[in-house]
Amino acid sequence: MDESTPFLYFFDNFDQGKTSMSGASPRLRAAREAIPEFSLYGELTGTDSADFVHIEWIETRSRLYDWHIDTHRHLGLFQVLAIFEGAVEANVDDATWEVQGPAVITVHPSAVHNFRFSRGAHGFVLTMAQSVPFDAALGADADMASLLRKPWLFPLGDAPQTRDRLHTLLGLIMDEFSRPQLGHAEMVGWLTRSVLLLLARLHAHHDSATRAGRTELDLFARFRALVETHYTEAWAVPAYAERLHVTESKLNRLCRRIAGKSAFDLVQDRLMLEARRKLIYIPAPVSHVAYELGFQDPAYFCRVFKRHVGVTPSAFRRNAQHAHLGDAS
Repeated sequence: MDESTPFLYFFDNFDQGKTSMSGASPRLRAAREAIPEFSLYGELTGTDSADFVHIEWIETRSRLYDWHIDTHRHLGLFQVLAIFEGAVEANVDDATWEVQGPAVITVHPSAVHNFRFSRGAHGFVLTMAQSVPFDAALGADADMASLLRKPWLFPLGDAPQTRDRLHTLLGLIMDEFSRPQLGHAEMVGWLTRSVLLLLARLHAHHDSATRAGRTELDLFARFRALVETHYTEAWAVPAYAERLHVTESKLNRLCRRIAGKSAFDLVQDRLMLEARRKLIYIPAPVSHVAYELGFQDPAYFCRVFKRHVGVTPSAFRRNAQHAHLGDAS
């Protein structure tokens, strides 16, 4: 996986009526009335501070509960769970993920969630007031507030540079809590903002990769539409590329990436598909089929067909007729 375009899993139904901070599914709304609300899991002490930040090892709390953090939620708190060793089954509202570390999971404010870790799992849980991402977004290019809109999962196995940066930042925050020094609050604030900025970058890379992927699929769809219209007109690949306003090499790279074949091979596939159809359903001479498909020389058509299908057009037609008679009997 390209380090510059990390792969993220979004819980895409979150904004479609299943779950949201303001409106959840009926099952979740009913369940939430009985779901415990904690500041930190198992702790009822409130966290009214707008700049509240807390960090701990995953294993510190989960070991106390046999590696199972039961269903609960946090009002007004945003969490980043970064697992670097072991595995976790995470349920965040209606999303369920089974993940092997390294990976990051975010939990937006008020989300109903639980975690079941493998024994010996290692990582960090960073918890902060929901105002922290909003404040961090002030004057920044990154849309950090978007991180609060839905939970998401980001596997880090194929992104070692991002994994190492995140581990370093979270480790520095842990050090600050372990050994508070002059400017402790400011240092924790800056490091937390750095974590959020890193997450916002991942979010932006995902959006960019998604848009690029959609653009490529759109271009490929336009190419296939052109092929459907012009495959009997003996268009060369440069003609298709010119109509699409791309280079021939780019068109070939696109086709190989999406379909595993060159643009020329895809045109030939469509042409030979139509040839097989006509040979089966139209009782016309092979030469007539060749002319209908844009071939000037029936003998050349026969050579192309045999190279592509493995038999001559006449043999293909006979085999198809015999198969049809066999089915009928």
